[in-house]
Amino acid sequence: MKLSSLSKITIASAALLVSAWYSGADDKNRYTGWSEFLGGPERTHYSSLTQITTENVKGLQVAWEYHSGDTTGQIQCNPIMVDGILYGTTASVQVFALDAATGKELWKYKDSKDPQWFNTNRGVTYWEDGNDKRIFFSAGQWLYALEAKTGRPIESFGENGRMDLHNGLPASAKDKFICSNTPGTIFKDLIIMPVRLSEGPDAAPGHIRAFNVRTGKLAWTFRTIPHPGEVGYETWGKNNYKNEDVGAANNWAGMAVDRDRGILFVPTGSAGYDFYGGNRPGQNLFANCLLALDAATGKRLWHFQFVHHDVWDRDLPSAPTLVTVNRDGKKIDAVAQITKSGFVFVFDRVTGKSLFPIKEIPVPTNGVPGEKPWPTQPVPLKPAPFSRQTLTMDEINPFAANRDELAAMLRSVRHRNQFEQPSKEGTLIFPGYDGGGEWGGAGYDPETGILYVNSNEMPWIMTIVDKPKMDKLAMLPTGERAYVQYCTACHGADRKGNPKSGYPSLVDINTRRDRAYIHTLVSNGKGMMPGFSYLKPAEKDALIAFLFGEEKKEAGSAAVVDKFSSVPYKTTGYNKFLDKDGYPGINPPWGQLSAINLNTGEYAWKITLGEFKELTAKGIAPTGCENYGGPVITAGGVLFIAATKDGMFRAFNKKTGQLLFETKLPAAGFATPSTYQANGKQYVVIACGGTKLGTPKGDSYVAFALP
Repeated sequence: MKLSSLSKITIASAALLVSAWYSGADDKNRYTGWSEFLGGPERTHYSSLTQITTENVKGLQVAWEYHSGDTTGQIQCNPIMVDGILYGTTASVQVFALDAATGKELWKYKDSKDPQWFNTNRGVTYWEDGNDKRIFFSAGQWLYALEAKTGRPIESFGENGRMDLHNGLPASAKDKFICSNTPGTIFKDLIIMPVRLSEGPDAAPGHIRAFNVRTGKLAWTFRTIPHPGEVGYETWGKNNYKNEDVGAANNWAGMAVDRDRGILFVPTGSAGYDFYGGNRPGQNLFANCLLALDAATGKRLWHFQFVHHDVWDRDLPSAPTLVTVNRDGKKIDAVAQITKSGFVFVFDRVTGKSLFPIKEIPVPTNGVPGEKPWPTQPVPLKPAPFSRQTLTMDEINPFAANRDELAAMLRSVRHRNQFEQPSKEGTLIFPGYDGGGEWGGAGYDPETGILYVNSNEMPWIMTIVDKPKMDKLAMLPTGERAYVQYCTACHGADRKGNPKSGYPSLVDINTRRDRAYIHTLVSNGKGMMPGFSYLKPAEKDALIAFLFGEEKKEAGSAAVVDKFSSVPYKTTGYNKFLDKDGYPGINPPWGQLSAINLNTGEYAWKITLGEFKELTAKGIAPTGCENYGGPVITAGGVLFIAATKDGMFRAFNKKTGQLLFETKLPAAGFATPSTYQANGKQYVVIACGGTKLGTPKGDSYVAFALP
C-alpha cells in the first residue's frame, strides 16, 4: 500500500466543505430519505425510518405495482425518491417518474434518436440548485440530463441534452465500447461517472472523470493507467499507457463520497485483457484499487491495491461503504470495501491506514508461458472471509447424481489455492467470477457498526487456450472469422452457448430475432456482453450473415492482421461448475447473508439466503441460492432483501438474522430495494425484472407498506 497525506489546501478547505450541497439530504435529515443511489453518498443502504418494525413487518401488503411494459431484459435499478416522486428505469433504460405514494406514472423518457438500449442499469442521479432540478442517467455511450419535473432533455447540457462518455478519453478510445451501468456521484456541481468497458485487449482506458452538471464539460481526469512521470507508471509495461493492447482499470461499480471532507472513494477493476498479463508486466496500479481522490480536483490522496497484476477478473464489485468504527473508545470515520474474493477491508478515510491487520501472502506463480505473475497478494486477517476460499474433494455436492463425474472434474483442474494461475488444464475460480461479494454491495447500520453482506458460493472453471493462428483465420469467410475471434469464448464454436452459465445459444437466432435487433446488439452490447462498436460496418454485416446462415462458404482472400498479437491466449468461456441438474457442484450453502461487527471484526450472525423449493420438499435443509442485489437496513430493526434466484422478498431481524416476513414476487428482484416515506407512510419498493439466471421475465416495481 502507498499513501500520501492530504494537501494543506484540502485540509484548509475542509471546514468550507462541511456546508457542501447534499443531493437531497443534509445533516438534519440524512438517512431519512432515499434521494441517492443506495440511500445516500455514504452508500450505506440505511434508513432511519421506524414505521415498519420487527413487530409489525409481517403485516406488509402490496401498496402498488407499476408495470413498465418493457420485458427486454433485467431491471437492476435501485430507484430514488425526491419530493414525493420516485425515479427509476426500465429494462431498456427508459427513465420514468412515479407518484411515490400511488405508483401512478407521471412521465417516461425514451430517446427517439437511439430508442433501444440493452445495457443493464442500476439507477439515476438527482441534482438541484434552486429551481434547476435534474435527473442524470446513462444509456449506451451517453450521459443524459433531464428536467426532473417533466422528463424533457436539458438542451444546454452536452449535445442537446446528452454527452458522449468518451469525452476526456484519448483518441485511441474513440471507437471503443463504453457504457455506464451505475449512477454517477454528485459533488457540488460535478458528476463523477462510473463506466463499463470491454474486458479484452480492445478495452478503452478506465480513467476516472468528473463532468460539470450544468454543461457536461470535462472538469478533471485521474488516469488509472498512468502516463510517464505519473505515480504508478513504473508498475506497467513501458508503452501500456498508449492503450494499444491494454486498457480498463475502470470504475464500473460506483463510488462513495465524504462531502464533509471532500474525499471521493473510487474502487477500480482489473486491466484488460482480464486473464493474461504478460503484455502488462508489473503490479499494475491503479487497477484493482480503492482510490481516495480530492473530489474537487481528482488529485490522489491515497490508495490501496487489493489484487496485484490481476489475471482472475477480480474487479472490486461494488461501491465502498462509509462507516464509523469504535476503536479504543474513539470513533474513526472509515471506508469499508467488500471484494469478489469474500474479504472485507476497512481503512481510515483520511490516512488510508487499515483498521485490521493485512498480510501479503505468497501465491502460485506457475502461469502460462509469457505470463509474469506477482508473487504475493494481500489478505486481511480480520474480519474472516464471508465466502469460502478454497474447495476440497470432500465438498462436492452430496446430492448430485453425477458426484463421481464432478469429483473427477475437480481433480483435473487447479483448485487448491484461490490464487491459482489461469491454465490450459483449467483453473477453479472460487469464489466465482461474480463473487463472493457482488454489485449489490454491503449495507451498514450506523447505530451498531454492523456491516451486512449477501454473497454467493458458486465456483466457475476458467480454461486458457491458444488463440487461433492468423493463417487459419485467413481461410475463413469474413463473418465466420469475426465469430471465431469475438464470439466463441461465450457462445462456443458450435454456437450452442452455455445456457446454464448464462450464455444463450445462437443456433437459429434468425428465427427469434430480426437483423436490426442483432445489429444493435453487436454494436452496443447487452447485459454483460460488450458492444463491438469498433468493427467495420462490413464486418458486422458479415457476422450477422454468418449467424443467419446466409454467408457464402468462400475462403477469405486478404491477409488477416492480428490487432492484439501481444495476447497469445483466449478462454473457452465462463463455465459454472454445476451438476447435471444445474445445481452448484459443491455442497451448500450456495448463498449467504452475513452480519459483521466492524468494531471488533467478528461476525454477529450468518445465515443461508434463498432456497430451492424442490430440494426442500425432499427433506434437504434450505441450501441458499445465487443472489444479486443488496440489502436495506432500517432503524425499525428490519433488514429487507430480495436478490435471490427463488424470487422471494424477505425481511429479517437485523440483530439476530431471524426471518420475519417473506413473499413471492411477480418476478425475481435482482436489485437493491429502496425505502422512503410518502404522505406519512413508509414504503419499501423493489424492481422485479427477473430474466437473470434463467428466471421468468418481469417488468414491474412493487411497493410494500403497512395497511
